[in-house]
Amino acid sequence: MPFSLSRRKPEPAEPIFLEGKKVALREKRIEDALNDYTWRVDDELAKLDATRPLNMAYNDFLRYSQEEIDYPSARSKRFGIDDLTGKHIGNCMYYDIDSRRREAELGIMIGDRTYWGKGYGTDAVDTMLRYAFTQAGLTRVYLHTLDWNHRAQRSFGKSGFRQVKRVRKRGLDFVQMEILRDEWERMQEERLQGERM
Repeated sequence: MPFSLSRRKPEPAEPIFLEGKKVALREKRIEDALNDYTWRVDDELAKLDATRPLNMAYNDFLRYSQEEIDYPSARSKRFGIDDLTGKHIGNCMYYDIDSRRREAELGIMIGDRTYWGKGYGTDAVDTMLRYAFTQAGLTRVYLHTLDWNHRAQRSFGKSGFRQVKRVRKRGLDFVQMEILRDEWERMQEERLQGERM
């Protein structure tokens, strides 16, 4: 029998399902591809994500999406964001995972505009942080947001992120924000005390 170097599909792990107050984060699935493609070719969403609109045929994107699901990267964890009725409204992920320093970068997009400005993004970030700090073993989560995107910065601030510094990447100006696990734990304790009063 000849030796093959083809990639083997990893054994499926227990699927992750995280429920927040307004959203649920769950494993990505191929049924997300049409929404994902629609959001990735959108000019306004691309600008908010500091990128260009996707220039790829849908069938190619579908194959690419299936490959990402079948062969996930060890350096990132991707989730679909659903509202509590199960409607796919966006995506979030943490990536550039540094297991030695126990940190990763967070990214999020609420692609369905009818959910903008209603707390769904903040709840998705809160839900992701709970997982990152209590189950994934991270001690620092950071992100970069365009310096003019004050709405996003306010939203991340509600989840406990604080501005660290300004960064210039790919000719664009960003604000780097971060939250440490001990800061997040203090926030949770304060919220708990506030609810008891």
